[in-house]
Amino acid sequence: MAQHRIEINHDPEPIRLFQSNFMEFFTHIHPAVVVLIWAPFGLYMLYRGVALHPAGASWAYLPIGFIMGVLVWSFSEYNLHRFVFHFRPRSPRQERVIFLFHGVHHAQPQCKTRLVMPPIVSIPLGVVFYALFTLIASLLGSPHWAPPLISGFTFGYLTYDLTHYATHHFPMRWGFLKFLKRYHMLHHYRTPDQRFGVSSPLWDVVYGTMPVETK
Repeated sequence: MAQHRIEINHDPEPIRLFQSNFMEFFTHIHPAVVVLIWAPFGLYMLYRGVALHPAGASWAYLPIGFIMGVLVWSFSEYNLHRFVFHFRPRSPRQERVIFLFHGVHHAQPQCKTRLVMPPIVSIPLGVVFYALFTLIASLLGSPHWAPPLISGFTFGYLTYDLTHYATHHFPMRWGFLKFLKRYHMLHHYRTPDQRFGVSSPLWDVVYGTMPVETK
């Protein structure tokens, strides 16, 4: 597979994306902000799942829906990373947009304030997925399934963002965490067109984007 590489910048000063200080502000975010926004929302959705429990129905929809939501996030994580963030631009405008979304991270992978998704991007995406889960559950006549699905999806996203931050700035010297750190670093420094999974290599295995080499 042909690999698209970008020159890597390890300067401590973040690459500036906008001339406007106002616009530039929204390109930087601390990971705690992601937790403060999405953890309460994910917990509230679990509460909503309990509150909407139909009389006489099994409670199994809560754990099953939550796990399904995590899996849907995992699938979305892979496909967003591979097909959106690593989209091959066909024009200067597309190249600029892709650089703003993800190219800057590959150009400066250790920039601490650009390792989690800024709310200006995550909140609109969250609204879209919330609407999709709610619509599908309603069309299937099971609206009580939507909250646990949304909760699992939300906590899957949180796991992804925090794992991504950790792979760049925490030692992660043991077990599966060590594997994830090495896996993601290889994506950055050796195989930028493979190893798209961040919180899990599952979909790299399914799609065939996990290299055979192990060293």
